[in-house]
Amino acid sequence: MITGIRGIRRVSTVVITGGAVLAAGAFAAPAEAATLKTPTIVAKGGFVMNNGTGKTLFTKAADTRRSTGSTTKVMTIRVVLAQKNLNLDSKVTIQKAYSDYIVSKNASSAHLIVGDKVTVRQLLYGLMLPSGCDAAYALADKFGSGSTRAARVKSFIGKMNSTAKSLGLTNTHFDSFDGIGSGANYSTPRDLTKLASNSLKYSMFRTVVKTKSTKQKVTTKSGGYRYMSWTNTNTLLGSYSGTIGVKTGSGPEAKYCLVFAATRGSKTVIGTVLASTSVANRTADAKKLLDYGFKK
Repeated sequence: MITGIRGIRRVSTVVITGGAVLAAGAFAAPAEAATLKTPTIVAKGGFVMNNGTGKTLFTKAADTRRSTGSTTKVMTIRVVLAQKNLNLDSKVTIQKAYSDYIVSKNASSAHLIVGDKVTVRQLLYGLMLPSGCDAAYALADKFGSGSTRAARVKSFIGKMNSTAKSLGLTNTHFDSFDGIGSGANYSTPRDLTKLASNSLKYSMFRTVVKTKSTKQKVTTKSGGYRYMSWTNTNTLLGSYSGTIGVKTGSGPEAKYCLVFAATRGSKTVIGTVLASTSVANRTADAKKLLDYGFKK
C-alpha cells in the first residue's frame, strides 16, 4: 500500500508540473506582445492602417489639417484615372504656359519641352516620379472643362474637391493641381492614407507609383523623337522590402511629407507622415511605422 501511495504522489507531481508549464505557455504570448512599443516619429502628423481591413494601427495628430506639398498629386492622378473612357495613349502638346509656370514657382519639374507631344500615360509618370508640376498642369489643362486654360484648371481643381467629398475626406481641400496653393490646400494623415488606399484600386496607379525609374520616348514638335528619363523621388523603393509606393511631398509650409505603402505576404500596410524635418527623417519615420504596422 505504501508503494502505491508513493506512485500516486509521483503522478500528481507530474500533473501539477505539466499544468505549471501549460500555464506559463498561456501567459507567454501576451507578455511578448506587450513589448511592442508604439514608435516615436519626428513628423508632426502620422497615420497608418491595414489596407486590407482598414484597421487603424497608428495615429499622431492624424486629423490635424496641414499643408501637403506634392502629396496633393495623389489626387491629381486619381482624378485623371477616374475619367470616363480614358485613353492613356492620347497625346497632349506641351504648352509654353507649363514651362513658364515651373520657372515662376521654382517648382519641381518633369522637364517637359514645349511643342513635344506626350501621352497621358507618360504624363502620369512625369507627375508621380520626378513630381513634375509641369505634368500636373498639363493634365489639369487636358482633363478640366472650359474654353480657356484658366477655366479648365479651375474645373479640374473642382473635380479634385468633389472627389475628396465623395471619398469622405472631410479634412481635405485643394486649391491647386500640384500642391503649390494659396493657403487653402490642406489635408490630414488619415485623409491622405484613405485617398491612397482608394487610388491603389487602379492598376495604372499601382504600376506608376512602384516604378523606380523610367525612360519614355516622346514625339518632338518637328515629328522626331526624344527620350525622357525620370527617377522616383520615393527612396523607400529599393530601400524597404515590399514597398509599393506612393508619393513624396515637400514645401516651405509642408516641410517633408510621404504617403507610403508596402506589402509583405498577404498584408499591405499604408500610411502617411506630414511635416517631418528632412528627407532622411520622413523616410526613417515611414520605415518605423511600416515595421510597427507589420508587427501589429
